[in-house]
Amino acid sequence: MTGGPRPAPALPDYAHKGMAGRVLACCGSETMSGAAILVLTAAQRAGAGLVTLACFHRELLNVLPAAIPEAVYLDISRSRDLMARRLPAQLSGRSDDVRVVGPGLGVSGRTNELVRRLICDDFTGPLLLDADALNVIGDAPEVLGQYEGPLVVTPHPGEAARLLGCTSISPDQSERCDVAVEIAQRSGAVVCLKGAHTVITDGNRVEVNETGNPGMATAGSGDVLAGIMAAYLASTVQQPSDDWTTFDAVRSAAHVHGLAGDLAAAQLGRRGMIASDIVRFLPEAQLRFEAEAGGAR
Repeated sequence: MTGGPRPAPALPDYAHKGMAGRVLACCGSETMSGAAILVLTAAQRAGAGLVTLACFHRELLNVLPAAIPEAVYLDISRSRDLMARRLPAQLSGRSDDVRVVGPGLGVSGRTNELVRRLICDDFTGPLLLDADALNVIGDAPEVLGQYEGPLVVTPHPGEAARLLGCTSISPDQSERCDVAVEIAQRSGAVVCLKGAHTVITDGNRVEVNETGNPGMATAGSGDVLAGIMAAYLASTVQQPSDDWTTFDAVRSAAHVHGLAGDLAAAQLGRRGMIASDIVRFLPEAQLRFEAEAGGAR
């Protein structure tokens, strides 16, 4: 399959969970634990071998371990490092392949400081910023340019408008492409501008995703996309190649996310589907994607 989205590389027969990708998620809060659940389960279903949740809100530890026993949990709730403008010690020196930050974190000063510390950290693997991570830096988007590794941002139109300092983004597709390119060129990030016909760009290449349907316009759909994308980005670290780059991982995640949504809509109807249904159909979507491409690589 050349030119368009392609499946993530197949794991070798001798693979272990580390080779399948190590994802660190900084997501969720007392009132938005569902965001963390969706990110973690989507990353696992997308192939990540080890998913760890950094819990900045202790309430998450009362809910998530029973709901997702396959994940690992770090209790960061008592750390005072962010108050001192330091990254929490538990997050330093880890061997993660990718970090995904933002879904359900809230927009407190603590979130703002976390995002800034992560951008300035020594970690240089892929960093995916979504949702509240983008909301808290919307007034200072220039900080994105300080990250030294592969950066991915996944704004919806409202978040994109804040990053550009404007009030709104036109639904016109040509303008959406221009907006995504401008964010990419300003930040150095691969941009996934979400919405109907999601736009993916690195500032030079521009692609419009063709999968998905209006039933995916539901709370949590973006969290699922973030989890899929994190897993695929992790594989660019473990199985790097010229045809499996950050840009490739992002566009393939968008494609599979939409395909899983299409499968859910076909069985459940657009009106009746919810975000967790996208996760439910994710394994089938990946199998179909691999079959269309002639098998997993």
